[in-house]
Amino acid sequence: MKHLSINQMVKKHYSSLSPGQKKVAEWITQNDEEGALLTAYQMGRKVGVSETTVIRFAYALGFKGYSEMQEAVRRHWLEKKQDHEEFPSHVQEPTEQTLFKQVIEKETSVLKQLLAQLDVEEVWKVVDHFIEAKSVYIAGFGSSYGAAYWLYYNLKQFRAGVFLSESMAFSPEDLCDLTQDSVVVILSFPRYHKEAIELATFTQRLGIPVVSITNRHLSPIGPLSTITLTTEEKMDSGHHSIASVISLLEVIIQGVQFKDRERISLRQQTLEQLYSERNWFVE
Repeated sequence: MKHLSINQMVKKHYSSLSPGQKKVAEWITQNDEEGALLTAYQMGRKVGVSETTVIRFAYALGFKGYSEMQEAVRRHWLEKKQDHEEFPSHVQEPTEQTLFKQVIEKETSVLKQLLAQLDVEEVWKVVDHFIEAKSVYIAGFGSSYGAAYWLYYNLKQFRAGVFLSESMAFSPEDLCDLTQDSVVVILSFPRYHKEAIELATFTQRLGIPVVSITNRHLSPIGPLSTITLTTEEKMDSGHHSIASVISLLEVIIQGVQFKDRERISLRQQTLEQLYSERNWFVE
């Protein structure tokens, strides 16, 4: 089994960190290049905490000391640097001739970042939840609702017991039938809606697994989730890319189809018969 990345370790231990240690966690996940080079004292000055807090933060993540944590941060940064070295850091101001090309190049770099950071083991865990859960409740609020509906529509082709929140809120009636054999999936991207946090907190209290699909491990719902899948961790794309969200969802859907093909085939035969009887589609 592969080692957790520094971001995954931070997310795993985030809820148990002290307020000062949380400041270090949030800073280091967004500034790994600089963090790979600083002493504990220098990092403390940057963050606004003591050197002791930084050292205790390293222990809290399970490292033997600050130097071991710094080496993990350095490896993480070098891996990302290698993944992105083919993309220029400076982007020229767009013109009418270059605007659309730059948009596509940016989306390409976002997808390459998604590929580089994809945690295959975590994705398969999500796939297993989607196959084995008694019911799947999918939620997305505001701008995240479109991607939530895409996942809902496609997963409903594969299995029964799939439910969707409203675009701006969820209701207790939606959740009253959920059990610990269910799974709640929350999509949450900037600007983050408080309903996503309330849903994750409420679901967590019930002991129901929460899968969050978000842009970074320490987004508001990341630390509240059982499993967190991210799309653009530390990616300066200017705005959140829908391409990365749908691509990640497509990865999950393909995984479900791969592992549960026999049951899916039977369900789709039934659906096709119903579609044919109702004459719903042109082709």
